[in-house]
Amino acid sequence: MTATPAVRVRGLRKTYGDTVAVAGLDLDVGAGEVVALLGPNGAGKTTTIEILEGHRRRDAGEVSVLGHDPGRADLDWRARIGIVTQDGGDLGELTVREAVTHFARYFPRPRDPEQVVELVGLTEKATARVRTLSGGQRRRLDVALGIVGRPHLLFLDEPTTGFDPQARRRFWTLIRQLAGTGGSTILLSTHYLQEAEALADRVAVIVGGRIVADATPEALVGQAAARAVVRWADGRQETDDPAALVAALTSRYGGTVPELTVSRPSLEDVYLDLIAEVS
Repeated sequence: MTATPAVRVRGLRKTYGDTVAVAGLDLDVGAGEVVALLGPNGAGKTTTIEILEGHRRRDAGEVSVLGHDPGRADLDWRARIGIVTQDGGDLGELTVREAVTHFARYFPRPRDPEQVVELVGLTEKATARVRTLSGGQRRRLDVALGIVGRPHLLFLDEPTTGFDPQARRRFWTLIRQLAGTGGSTILLSTHYLQEAEALADRVAVIVGGRIVADATPEALVGQAAARAVVRWADGRQETDDPAALVAALTSRYGGTVPELTVSRPSLEDVYLDLIAEVS
């Protein structure tokens, strides 16, 4: 990462009538970083991303994306970002190859369309009409259109919705390639906690239009992992010293403790606790 963030947001606000979608949000995304935005439906994730993309006006706050205000950015700036929205456009009568080739012409230094089609795993569907693709295949095409321009910054809004587990794992490999050798900065919105844990350098949790946690997945889990949960046939207890509790239970039962398990919080556990605390 460089010292200058790819994305810098301070005090971002957006309302729709009496509904506050984004309520004074602050966020930094370092150049070359992969940041996952997590939050329940209606938390403000998509609105925030649309403002950063320049597709929605903000009501207040300071926003800098690749050094420019996205609300006033020009075509040169737009050529440096890639976008994968929740819903793709109408490309039904084009083939996969035609769609990627068409979008490549919008950019000054695009990737080779054939390589992009291969990269997203659609080579066998290159001549198929877009309208004939499955949901997961169409999502892969959306990703192809988002990366064909060699974006410096890639926005991914719930990109693996509709993917089967195998396709999701292939997508993760692609994102790692883009963030690694490709050098792209990636802002990822997802409902899949495992996806965030697998891909993100940092996780930012949005609840009620505000960031309520912002740290590496390891740090978020580590903050809660000091306390283990010990479960057995007759009870459950949180403890900072599970070994001592297990020893006490063993003594109580005079040997093997029935149905004994000891577990530490997962990222999902931490996320659900954060949402519950703020809700």
